Amino acid sequence: MTTPAPIDGRLQRPRRRVVKVGTSLLRGTPERPTSAVIADLAASLNRASRRGDAVALVTSGAVGLGCAVLAMAARPGEVAALQAAAAVGQGQLMALYQDAFAVRGLTAAQVLLTRGDLASRRRYQNACRTLEQLLAWGVVPVVNENDTLATDELRFGDNDTLSALVAVAVGADELILLTDVDRLYSGDPRSDSSAEPIEEVRDLAELDRLSHVAGGGGRWGTGGMTTKLAAARIATSSGIRVHLADGRDPAALDALLAGQRVGTVFQPSAEPLSTRKRWLAHALVPKGSLRLDAGAERALRRQGASLLAVGVTAVEGEFSAREAVRLLAADGRELGRGLASLASGELRQLMGRVGVEAVHRDRLALL
Repeated sequence: MTTPAPIDGRLQRPRRRVVKVGTSLLRGTPERPTSAVIADLAASLNRASRRGDAVALVTSGAVGLGCAVLAMAARPGEVAALQAAAAVGQGQLMALYQDAFAVRGLTAAQVLLTRGDLASRRRYQNACRTLEQLLAWGVVPVVNENDTLATDELRFGDNDTLSALVAVAVGADELILLTDVDRLYSGDPRSDSSAEPIEEVRDLAELDRLSHVAGGGGRWGTGGMTTKLAAARIATSSGIRVHLADGRDPAALDALLAGQRVGTVFQPSAEPLSTRKRWLAHALVPKGSLRLDAGAERALRRQGASLLAVGVTAVEGEFSAREAVRLLAADGRELGRGLASLASGELRQLMGRVGVEAVHRDRLALL
C-alpha cells in the first residue's frame, strides 16, 4: 500500500476518533480469522494511543460470532434466535478484545447501548459522561448495541448509525468507518464494472446526491452503503470529518490514525449543529409526524420560528407531549425533528388554530 499524504499537509495535533468495524470484517476469513482481525485493530489503536490520541471503538459482530460458535450456517431470522446468538457472541467478542488489548498495554471497557439510551436526554448525558471518563483514563470504550435485549435494534438498527451517534456524544474530530470495500464508488464495484471511485464528498448537498449509489447489507451484516452514508450525514452535520476505508487492510487504519488520507473522506459541515440540536436531530426516536403547509416550512427555514398549530395540516401517529416527532413538508420530505409541545390528541383538536405552539423552536432541529 502506498503512503498517502497528510490531509492538510501539517502534523496533526492529538485527535479524538471513533473507529467502527462491522460484522463482515470481524467474521474474518480462513487466512485471517477473527482473532487476527482484532489483534491488528488493537495494534493500530495502541500506536494511536501512544501518540496521545483518544479512540473509541464501535464494534459489530456479537450475533455473527455467536452464530459461528453455535455452528450456524446462516444468520437466524427470528428475533429470539438473534438475541440468543448475541448473548453467546457478546462475551466471546469482548474476551477477544480484552485479551488483544491487554497484550499491548491497553484497557478495554464494554459499553452496551440501545436507541433508548440515546433518545432519553438524561440517559444520553449519562452515556456522554461515562464515555468521557473512560477516554480521560486512557481506556478504550468498546461500544456495541445491546442486541440481547433491544429488539428494535435487531429489526432495523445498525452500528454505522450508532458509531455516528457515539462520535457526536464524545465530540470526536473524526469517524472512521471500516468496511469491505476500499472507498465509496459511483455504483457497486462488485457488480458494476463501470463504477468509479469517489475520493471526497465536500458537503451535505453532494452527500444527498450520492444516496442513489447505496446498496443493501451483506449476508452477515445489517448495514450497507445506505447506512454508511446516513452515518456520514449525522457526523458531518455535527462538524465531524468521516473516512470510509478498507478494513481488510490493517495498513489503512494505521494511515488514517496517523492523519493520512485513505479511501473516501466526507468533509464536515461548515455550519455544524449545536450540541443540543445534534441530539434533537439525530438521537431521538420519533413517535409520530406533523405535516406542515408551505407557510410553516418557510417560517422554520427563514425565520427560525417555533412551529405553530396553524401551520400543521396533519398529525400522524400517537405521541405524548415532549415526545419526538418528525416535521414533514407537504410533499413528505423530512424537514427536521423536535419535541412536541402537545400530545397527538390535543394537537389534532387544535390543528389550524392561531397562537397555539406545536413545537417550540428551542426543541426542534432542522435536518
